[in-house]
Amino acid sequence: MFRGIAALNLDAKGRITIPTRYRDDLQEDNENQLVLTIDTEEQCLLLYPLAEWEVIEQKIAALPSFNVASRRIQRLLIGHATELDVDSNGRLLLPPLLREYAGIEKRVMLVGQGNKFELWAEALWQSSRDSWLQADMQNNADVPSELQNLSL
Repeated sequence: MFRGIAALNLDAKGRITIPTRYRDDLQEDNENQLVLTIDTEEQCLLLYPLAEWEVIEQKIAALPSFNVASRRIQRLLIGHATELDVDSNGRLLLPPLLREYAGIEKRVMLVGQGNKFELWAEALWQSSRDSWLQADMQNNADVPSELQNLSL
């Protein structure tokens, strides 16, 4: 389970260092293999442990290819999916095309989302987060019924 947020630096070679607290889980279950792809709804990247990605990839591949929306998702998610290895120092090389898509240049926000991470350019993360918080405060009545009974 990946939770929490971490601010990371992109080095000159385009690598980030995975925080130590996540490395054991990545090593045990996935042999340090990850899959990075784009998010189709936001300008960020999705980083999955290989085992998690394989389940999702099978579901995406099983979608009907003659359905326009399904085909779009297949092209974008599977087409951009890139297998990555965490090196012995806990570093992960982010491919240039995926960094460009997300606008990642130097500062990266690693955001735990349970079964995956999101990778955001720091400035875009901050502006998006502020926008979501502002929208939530203004549209409090639009809370889905599933969330209305949730107690935090």
